[in-house]
Parts: sequence; C-alpha cells; structure tokens
Amino acid sequence: MSSPTDQHPKNPLPDVTIEQLPPRLRSAVGRAGWPSLMPVQARAIPYLLAGRGMLVQARTGSGKTGAFLLPMLERLDPTLWECQALVLVPTRELAKQVWEQAEMMCKDSGLRTVALYGGVGYGPQIDALRDGVQIVVGTPGRILDHLIRGTLDLEDLQALIFDEADRMLSMGFYPDMKEIQNFLPRRSFNACMFSATFPLSVIQTAREFIREPEFITLSGDQVHVTNTEHVFYTIPPMDKDRALIRIIELENPGSAIIFCNTKVKVHYLNVVLQRFGYDADELSADLAQRDRERVLDKVRRGSLRFLIATDVAARGLDIPELSHVIQFEAPEDPEAYIHRAGRTGRAGAAGVAISMVSELEKLELIRIARRFNIDMQERPIPTDSDVEQTVSERVTALLEARLRSRDKLQIERSQRFTKLGRSLAESEDESAIIAMLLDDYYQQTLHAALPAPPRPADPPQRPPDSKSVRPHKRHHRR
Repeated sequence: MSSPTDQHPKNPLPDVTIEQLPPRLRSAVGRAGWPSLMPVQARAIPYLLAGRGMLVQARTGSGKTGAFLLPMLERLDPTLWECQALVLVPTRELAKQVWEQAEMMCKDSGLRTVALYGGVGYGPQIDALRDGVQIVVGTPGRILDHLIRGTLDLEDLQALIFDEADRMLSMGFYPDMKEIQNFLPRRSFNACMFSATFPLSVIQTAREFIREPEFITLSGDQVHVTNTEHVFYTIPPMDKDRALIRIIELENPGSAIIFCNTKVKVHYLNVVLQRFGYDADELSADLAQRDRERVLDKVRRGSLRFLIATDVAARGLDIPELSHVIQFEAPEDPEAYIHRAGRTGRAGAAGVAISMVSELEKLELIRIARRFNIDMQERPIPTDSDVEQTVSERVTALLEARLRSRDKLQIERSQRFTKLGRSLAESEDESAIIAMLLDDYYQQTLHAALPAPPRPADPPQRPPDSKSVRPHKRHHRR
C-alpha cells in the first residue's frame, strides 16, 4: 500500500472533462444538467473507470456521489439482474439521497437500483431485490440483515463503495462492515472509499477491504492523514452546555477529557453530564484525597468515559486510548492548546481535538492553528434535529443487531408482545412508553460506565466453511 502521506497515486491519470467521457456517462451528465464536472468527479472518474482501488478525500457537497455513480454506467451489465455494485453509507438519509441520484443517472440505461436501510419494513425491499437490481445502496446493518436472510447475494459484485467512511466508523458500524466482508466474493473486485478526513481508523479499515489503495485528495496538494483531527464549533456562551450534549451525541466518543479553566466550571459540567446519564466524573484541586484516588483509579483502569478537569488537575495523567479531547473553554495560552490536544491520537491511534469557542475566541484559535501549522476545521453547531436523526439511526442499528443475535426460542417468546407494541405505537398518549424504553436502552447501551479492559485474548474464529451455508443464487434474467 502507498504511504498515507503520498500526495499522488502511482501512475497518475489526467483529469477528465465531460467531452472526454464515454457516451453513456455524457448522457447521464446531461440528465443531471451539469455544465461541467466538479473537481472530485474530474479527478476520480478515470481511476474508477480503470478499476483502481482508491481512497478519495472529498467533503459532503463536493460531488462525490456522481464520482462513484457515473463509472457504474460503463462498468455494470444491465442484462445481468444481480447486485453488481454495493454502496455502503452511514445513514438512511444519505442512502435515500444516493439512491435518488442513482435513479436519475441510471434512467434509460437498463440499470436498476434499490435503497436498503433500517427503521422501515422489509417487504418492499425484498420485493425490489427479488425483481432484480444491479446497484444496491444501504446502511451496513440492513445490508447485513438481507445477506443473512438470503435476500441479497454479492457473488456478482464488481464495485464496492464506502461513502463517508469516517462517519460510518463513528456511527459504530465497523462490526457490521467486517461481518459483511464474509459475504463478499473471494475473487477480485473493485473497492473504493470516500471520506472527508483520513484518520488512522479510516486508513486501517481501508487496508482490510482494499488491496493497495491509492490516494486522491481535493484539499490542495496534501492528503490530510493525521493521528489527530482538529475541529471547532463557534457557540454562544449561554448555549455551551446544551451544545456539548449535542456534540457528544454526534461524536459518540469512546473516552474523552473535557477541559475547563476553573474548578467551578468543572463541577458544574460534571453535574450536567451526570444528570444527562453520561458516565462522567470530575478532577479538580478541591476534590478530597479519597475521591481523587477513586477517580484516578477509574482513569488508570480505563473504565471512565468522560473526565472533566482543569489543566492543573489533569497534569501528569495518562489515559489509555483516549479518543477525544474537548475544550469546553478556550485555553488561556497557545501552548495549553497543544498540551491539551496532544493527549489524544497517541501510539498510532486516531484522535479528535474539539474546541468550543465564542466569536472572539475563534480569532485566537485560528492564530494558534497558523502558528503551529494545524489543519483546523470549523463545523456547524449540531441541532436537536441532527441529534434526533443520529440517535434514531444508532438505536435502530443496535436493535436490529440484537434481533439478529436472538435464537428461534427467543424470537418466539417475543411474539407475545407484538400486539402490545403495535397498540402502543398507534396511540399518541402511549407512544411515550416506547420512547422511554428506547431512551433507556440507548443510554444503557451507549452511555453506561465502561468496563475495565479485559486481558488480551485471541479473537473468535469463524468456521472456515461459513460461506457454504449461503442460499442458492437466483438464475440470471436476460
């Protein structure tokens, strides 16, 4: 594999224009009404047409969907009514968007598409798959459900796309992605990954799915591969505590230090997080020695998810595998930013350093980024709607995964509650009961106290003939 810091692919290909595209692709561009190709499309399409495994750095809204859909019009066989392209996405909203664009581009091409995502019934999805489709777009959990049920088969797969791979990993889909790997054909096929950033978690995942991937970046001449991703949010001071909750829900940190400048703010924030149900504790100079030792013991064992602390209290602490540093209050000097952010992304692990700043503090943060040559990305403040959509996606994936793990007796036993569940959902007053149960399950699953790290053990091995239990493949329709 190329080094993650390589700036250009081996044997680079020239960018392409609309006029240089094959006829079917030019027709699709005409249907889309594009006057010209966007930079990511002009850069990436030649490599995807050539069947090269690529890691493409492209942010949302850059035109990346067209970059991986257009080559499918040239590479897929419309007379073979089997899944030949699989696009994995992190959310059902993105699945719908990619599917709608695929429908528009594939019009009159003979290629058929379907979107598969959780939170809706299986019936229409199974019917669409049974009728025959060449392009399948979906979330990892629902794709895996169909593979296990035998309603989706990947033996004729030609192209595998991971869209927004960084978000897919932050949503917790890595186990499902690895399980899907067991259903991929053993022969070679083309796989590509699109991601806004390249933390090592994305690089490592790419190595597991793509043979010797090459890099394309749309951010100047540099591929931004780094152990630590630096981001900030510009937030009105009075909204900081609620904004922090929304950021935590979207980021879903494995573990984090949250820095404040005063012990009063540390205590206040600890109370807020605990009241919201998070596994949090505080460390400040006012803490009694017994309580300090209790907190430090949890830190050393790696069993505390959120530690709120001042710079002084956190001095000398070494938290294993810290995924996030959150600066709830801006540091009082530039060196403090480096000291705080440097606590994550250690020992080859990926990390995220998040700063929450006011409009005035934003100017100082940008100066710090320039001084230390940090690629600092600003993100919009998450809304309540963003959080609602994200937690809904997560809890659906968690519940569907739990359902997959149940045996026949457990499934039979749960049938006792089918009518009750339906009646509760249909009643506006009683739907609060379902919301309460979902909230409790979500909190207990994602926000419970972390267990102490277990002793290393060999991972369980799948039976070598696990593929032999697949259902028979449907006959091709010509």
